Amino acid sequence: MQSTLNPTSNSHQFQFPWKSPKSPEFFSKTLKFVPRKTLTFTCNSLRTSINYEPEESLDEGPKPTGPTKLPVVVRGSGRVSRYFWDGNCLQLVSVDGGALSFSFDFDDGFRKLFRICSLSVRDFFIPKQVSENYMEYVKWKFLHRVFSSALQVLATQAMFRAIGIGYSRSLPAAAALNWVLKDGLGRLCRCIYTASLASAFDTNLKRVRFSTSVMFSLSIGVELLTPKFPQYFLLLASLANIAKQISLACYLATGSAVHRSFAVADNLGEVSAKAQIQSVCFDNLGLMLAASLNMLLKNNQSLLAGLPFVVYPIFSAIDLFGIYQGLKYVHLQTLTKDRLEIILKTWIELGRIPTPKEVSKEEGIDFMWSKGKEFWPIRIGCLNPKSRVPKFSVAAMQSLSGDDFYFMCMEILHRRATRNDQRGILLCLREGASTTDVITGLLQACYVRKALHLSGRWENLIGDGDTSESDLKEWSKLIADSKRCAQADLPQLYEQMSELGWAAKNILLNTQEQARYSFVDD
Repeated sequence: MQSTLNPTSNSHQFQFPWKSPKSPEFFSKTLKFVPRKTLTFTCNSLRTSINYEPEESLDEGPKPTGPTKLPVVVRGSGRVSRYFWDGNCLQLVSVDGGALSFSFDFDDGFRKLFRICSLSVRDFFIPKQVSENYMEYVKWKFLHRVFSSALQVLATQAMFRAIGIGYSRSLPAAAALNWVLKDGLGRLCRCIYTASLASAFDTNLKRVRFSTSVMFSLSIGVELLTPKFPQYFLLLASLANIAKQISLACYLATGSAVHRSFAVADNLGEVSAKAQIQSVCFDNLGLMLAASLNMLLKNNQSLLAGLPFVVYPIFSAIDLFGIYQGLKYVHLQTLTKDRLEIILKTWIELGRIPTPKEVSKEEGIDFMWSKGKEFWPIRIGCLNPKSRVPKFSVAAMQSLSGDDFYFMCMEILHRRATRNDQRGILLCLREGASTTDVITGLLQACYVRKALHLSGRWENLIGDGDTSESDLKEWSKLIADSKRCAQADLPQLYEQMSELGWAAKNILLNTQEQARYSFVDD
């Protein structure tokens, strides 16, 4: 609504009615408003107009020369619009790069249409709030799902062909029985595998997921062999289905952790829903790819029979490469022993906390053969009495008190692969140890490893049976100094970890690392 107030030339100050010596009728005679009640809502333009007519004797003032931009922009459905006020009505106008566009430019229509379609497709497949590395993950997921789906179609065709060849004289019930048996065995092994490796899905997520993906790819190869050996259909199909069920169990168990790493706004449900949409669409593309190959070779049965063996190595390599590359863009914020050790090592060497992206790059897939090659490896668990126990370890246990929730000692590990003994640091946790105790103990172990790395004399003393009292005192001093440094760094360490998004409330440990000792004061 607009109003124009023109006081007389003799008046210098506006006076309120309750303070003016004149009567209230003075204002009613001086100013009159004749409103025209017109209130219009239009869905397309979202306009609200209020018109009025002042008395002819009043000066209307200068008219606005153009619409006024309001600081409100609306984004949705692939469009960006902004509110404008032209003095009479409110308009919601489509803008492009902040510029006003009152009319549709037909020369630029195709570009706008393509932009709207691309944004609509993106909203259909991609969650609204995800981390910046999500798009790279989806690209590699597309490669993996398409070629994996195509291989599964070819493998299913091969098994149908094997049943027809191997049991051409049998009743259809025999083929159905074999199919049910191989599915039942696969599901039984899936339950056993899931129960035995429950904690590994959290602590070694990338390694378990990639290894089971390799197993899934090999299972498809076994299924492709069934037409060549139809008499062994039940054996081959059961082995392949066992591997498939194990891979499926791993995929379902690790899926929520992968999706959570991308959900920056706690929108885990949205990310999971979009992941299902992506999987369905990508799998259908793989099905179309396999169907196209079959249609191209339908007139040549010999080439059609040999098609799976030609495309299998190519498609499997692309499938595994897509999985491997996609896992690189999964930046987990949860803490495991290995992930926390990388963080603490960077803290000691560089004086800062690495981001989840940096830790993910250094962590990699974490294959089994790459573990244990570092100098003085740190292990969480309990002492193995069957291995050689140095005197330093016995002295550490003798010095325990009721206030200690962990102790640190040395251990000598025998590597069967290299047939050599390796010195390592063992962190033993007490029952009731908190997350702070675990972080403090592991930080202290990293400080001890740095001191051992700088001084090479300890490696010979660990394996030596004759350890002097001076060596034990020096070892005790090293343990005390490293613990004091760890406790001093802990507050700032926690603060920086929280700022970078690390979930520092809990530490995920595997079955061996969850072993605890009890303190008995005799």
